Amino acid sequence: MQLYEKICNDLVVLKDTSEMMMDLAYSALLLNSRQLAEEVLMLEDRVDRLHTEFELLVLSTKERSDIARGLLGLIRMGVVTERIADAAAEIAEVVIRSGEPHPVLRMVIQDAEETVEKVVVKEGSSLVGKTLKEARIPEETGMWVLVIRRGDRWIRPRPTSTIQAGDVFVVSGYAEGEEDLINLASGKTTKL
Repeated sequence: MQLYEKICNDLVVLKDTSEMMMDLAYSALLLNSRQLAEEVLMLEDRVDRLHTEFELLVLSTKERSDIARGLLGLIRMGVVTERIADAAAEIAEVVIRSGEPHPVLRMVIQDAEETVEKVVVKEGSSLVGKTLKEARIPEETGMWVLVIRRGDRWIRPRPTSTIQAGDVFVVSGYAEGEEDLINLASGKTTKL
């Protein structure tokens, strides 16, 4: 992969990760979910490392001064994505520190029919090897996959994302579907 292509790909990863963090942070706040807040803080550490690597990569190019000015713009874009990640982490820290949500948020949470959970896909699950589109998780369980954690990577789910054993789904949806998804992901049931 050429250097400029790698710089572009790394910037896209930074952007996508910071956007995913903000989505998770707002969800953590609205649902008062410590689990989501903890995921955001783990992602923040990852973004810090990615951002440093990105800056070093951009700085490693040996270009003429007119091209170097354009590279400075890339570094600044990297800084902005890192600031977004920091803001998401600050939102997540509110959830972790405060324990109890503001009374207005507490009323919203009590009236909400949704829940947020982490679900691990086991080796024997019928989900393994399927794409999210093929798995039809929302249609079958009422739960939506917000994020897939695969090892030390967080993946924004797409219909074409292939499910692997060991994937950790951060899911949101109707509380009634939680047990169905857990059984499906563990291999206890093959379909609903």
